[in-house]
This record gives sequence, structure tokens and C-alpha cells, in this order.
Amino acid sequence: MVTSQLQQNVLGGDLFIFLNRRRNQVKLLCFEGDGFSIYHKRLEKGTYELPQHEDGANLCVSHQQLLLILEGISLRSVKKRVRYAHG
Repeated sequence: MVTSQLQQNVLGGDLFIFLNRRRNQVKLLCFEGDGFSIYHKRLEKGTYELPQHEDGANLCVSHQQLLLILEGISLRSVKKRVRYAHG
């Protein structure tokens, strides 16, 4: 699915996030050099929220955003303070 539908390299080290239609289950897929890891979580109550994006478009999220998504924190209400970034 990653290579055929998303046109991404599944062996590239990226983490791929998949949500079901009801958004109460998430699967994370990652190649770790010697095999694939799959993380699956099903919520007993509530749903996962993704940042706004066009339907069907690939979405890139940062490590911090992924942690917020998995913790159930609304990304619309998060305000990040200005920090120095080298480069």
C-alpha cells in the first residue's frame, strides 16, 4: 500500500500512520533496518485527530505532533512558542 498507493519508499526509515474510517484505531508502520514494526492502538472512547490537510494528500507530521495525536490532544488548540532552530 505504501509503495503502490502513496508512492513512498517503505524502506526509507519514515513512519507511516494509518487511521481507520472511524478514527478510533491507529497503526504505525516503520522499517527498522532488519524488519518491519507495527504499532496498533484502539481507543475505547474518543477519536484521533489529524492536522488539516487535503483529502487524499500525503501528510507529514513532526515527532511532537505525532505524540500529541497519540495522546488525544487537539492540535488546533496547541500554541508553540518561538525557539531557535539552527540551519
